[in-house]
Amino acid sequence: MQDLTVTLLQCELAWENPTANLSFFEKRFEQSIQQTDLVVLPEMFTTGFSMNARELAQDMDGAAVTWIRETSARHQVDITGSMIIRDGQRYYNRLIWAKPDRTLQTYDKRHLFRMSGEHEVYSAGNQPILVELKGWNIRPFVCYDLRFPAWTRNVKKQYDLAIFVANWPAPRSMHWKTLLRARAIENQCYVIGVNRVGTDGNGLPYDGNSSIIDPMGTVLYQQKDTPAIHTERLTFDTLASYRESFPAWMDAD
Repeated sequence: MQDLTVTLLQCELAWENPTANLSFFEKRFEQSIQQTDLVVLPEMFTTGFSMNARELAQDMDGAAVTWIRETSARHQVDITGSMIIRDGQRYYNRLIWAKPDRTLQTYDKRHLFRMSGEHEVYSAGNQPILVELKGWNIRPFVCYDLRFPAWTRNVKKQYDLAIFVANWPAPRSMHWKTLLRARAIENQCYVIGVNRVGTDGNGLPYDGNSSIIDPMGTVLYQQKDTPAIHTERLTFDTLASYRESFPAWMDAD
């Protein structure tokens, strides 16, 4: 099995300004993204974590989805992150996974953050997805999903890498860091969490702590407070040998 090279993009987001955010990411790709298989962007990377879906939502043929599809094809790299999508009469916090052949996979956030009223604006998804990349099976989630281990359970080694894209506020950063490690340990997989930094339009601060964690729970990378672009190679042999030597997955409920 081949190793997998991943790039995390931790940044500030222009509040409710898709044009500015897409311009920012376009520049980052042109200047800073090199030799990687996958680029992971934060949750709602075009707007910040906004409940203003009526004004900000785009259709699946809108500018944001077009941008992620065309950027993936141009740079020959998988790209994922979530955005506000209008689908019929409903709004979704939808993770888009773009591949270089211009195909898309989508996942609608299952657990909506009721403390901000997200459940009153957006519709919840109920179907996880599994993405294949270089022989790796990858399962992406969105932010609040991180708190729910039954939803993220890795049954019979179904996935090798879990990804959580987020706008996770600084006052609960200890929870973010702890739960990312817990998900890696209990699911015997690599875990990536990509969060934002800065302050949003509601005055909420974010301190990043985007992370890469190995199947034993070892933090391979974690960056607090500052914008960062980080690339890391994940070694499949590390995952396979650990699962073989400590096969707790065989006794999972």
